Amino acid sequence: MQRRQIPDPADASGHPSYRRDARSILALGLPLIGSHLAQMAIHLTDSIMLGWFSIEALAAQVLAHMFFFSIFILGSGFAFAVMPMVATAVAAGDDTQVRRITRMGCWASLIYAALVLPLMVQSEALFLALDQNPQTAALAAEYLGIAGWVIVPALLVMVLKSYLAALERTQLVLWLTLAGVVLNAGVNYALIFGNLGFPEMGVRGAAIASLSVTSATLAALCIYVAFATSEHAMFQRVWRPDWEALRDVARLGWPIGVTNLLETGLFAASSIMMGWLGTVALAAHGIALQLVSLTFMVHLGMSNAATVRAGQSFGRRDRAALRRVALVAGGLSGAFAVIMAATFVLMPVPLMSVFLSPTDPDRIAVLAVGGGLLVAAAIFQLADAGQVMALGLLRAVRDTRAPMIIAGISYWIIGIPASYVLGFPLGLGGVGIWIGLAIGLALASTLLALRFWRWTGRWQPGV
Repeated sequence: MQRRQIPDPADASGHPSYRRDARSILALGLPLIGSHLAQMAIHLTDSIMLGWFSIEALAAQVLAHMFFFSIFILGSGFAFAVMPMVATAVAAGDDTQVRRITRMGCWASLIYAALVLPLMVQSEALFLALDQNPQTAALAAEYLGIAGWVIVPALLVMVLKSYLAALERTQLVLWLTLAGVVLNAGVNYALIFGNLGFPEMGVRGAAIASLSVTSATLAALCIYVAFATSEHAMFQRVWRPDWEALRDVARLGWPIGVTNLLETGLFAASSIMMGWLGTVALAAHGIALQLVSLTFMVHLGMSNAATVRAGQSFGRRDRAALRRVALVAGGLSGAFAVIMAATFVLMPVPLMSVFLSPTDPDRIAVLAVGGGLLVAAAIFQLADAGQVMALGLLRAVRDTRAPMIIAGISYWIIGIPASYVLGFPLGLGGVGIWIGLAIGLALASTLLALRFWRWTGRWQPGV
């Protein structure tokens, strides 16, 4: 077993430095933020191009993507578990453990993919059972008959990205994702519309593009890992099971996946309630969600960086460094949240106008509703930043089950009922629904942060 103790980069001069910590977290977090935004751009490209092809194709892709993403986000918990576990092993200088954890993260993801793949390949019956339009259900099932297989390379890509992030090799992750944006747009152009000598394939073309691009990304990552991180011998006897490491990854990963699904479901439920208010309200809600999702990618990237840095401190058994990482990462994410909250309040019309045609007859009505939603989103922004940062820090110290319970209570026992009561019985409409979301997220943020600080206060590293 190889062990190379990794020193705390913040202590290179012999004393802690918050400025040095901030530079370290930003150096790790900014490429991760860029890769998250680029990943959003891939989905946005699919939606735009299919919208150009036909409204029916876009509706089918939206339905299919919602189903796929719900299944994917649940399975991504194993990849998220790899990040803090590898960071801890790297800090302890344990190359063998790095290999064991990453390999079994791949195993757990493959086992999960094999279990859920039949749901996507045979999805039409499920869509019809959910009372979807038969034509839309058929198109969505046609899309998933191909794109459903993306679950295999997509989950493996997530594991390898988490592994590389824990090794602080985030630049490659960014450039590969950006390349994926360009490649996806090119293949979509050729296959959806029948350009460059290819047949016109519509939703099937978009599905083939997704499968091709994700598989190419996986191949590129595997080649890089095999040669650039050869000290871990990642693919040597990869078929051999390691039941102890698999159990550790699964134990940490499944609560993360459930927590992710609970949060995704929170926004799905809010969209359903907004739909009860009419098309204009739902359109304004969709635009506000797009804006909030863009800013959330920044907080998610900072949370990922905090997971790695805190995981390294946890591996070195350094409580002071662990708490310092939490303060610095939380401060950076919070500062950005305050800036964006002010932007939402002061510039609602310019922000929402980007998504609306100047000649759209509903433009004024959507802007009127959206302006109120963005004011509520300012509060939401602060709460969302706090809860995702706290979750990242708790994952670094291997605490995932209690956060899952806290998230479930905050989102579904408090947040969703509050949204309904404020939106409908109290008559606040869409603004009330968003305030309810903010209440649920704020409660989660407070409880999760308290849990982290109480845990670090009680932790005895030498024991």
